Amino acid sequence: MASQFRRNYPLMICPALLIIIADQISKFAVMRCLKLHESVPVISGFFDLVHVRNKGMAFGFLNRPDINFGFYMLVAASIGAIVLLTVWFINLKKSDNFTVLTLSLILGGAAGNLIDRLRFREVVDFIDIYVGQYHWPAFNVADSAITVGALLLAFTMFFRQKSLG
Repeated sequence: MASQFRRNYPLMICPALLIIIADQISKFAVMRCLKLHESVPVISGFFDLVHVRNKGMAFGFLNRPDINFGFYMLVAASIGAIVLLTVWFINLKKSDNFTVLTLSLILGGAAGNLIDRLRFREVVDFIDIYVGQYHWPAFNVADSAITVGALLLAFTMFFRQKSLG
């Protein structure tokens, strides 16, 4: 198992680190260039850069100032997810590089948002996608990595089950 861990280690760590770095640099740039709640159109009618903060999780769940336990719950959930992803990675087969990559995307995203929670007690979001008055909740690079990693992982697991059945 140890040789397996060494063999896949760069494939797990390098993408995760790249996501963390891209996430933190993009959030730093947004905080430096935009005032809180400021919005700058990038593609008019579809995509703006915004500077918003989210004390909750995806789609604003638990994003309320009167819920203090949410911070601790989300920090614990993030740490738990990072531990679970690491254990999953350690137990993977050598040849399962695509799954390692999907876990790395999720790991990098979870760590990027955890850094924000520990630094600011909230997450910096800045990507605003919308059509007319219909807005997708603002998100960031870490959220994107988690979503892409989870979708790829789900598709991979689904199609593996189909081929086994």
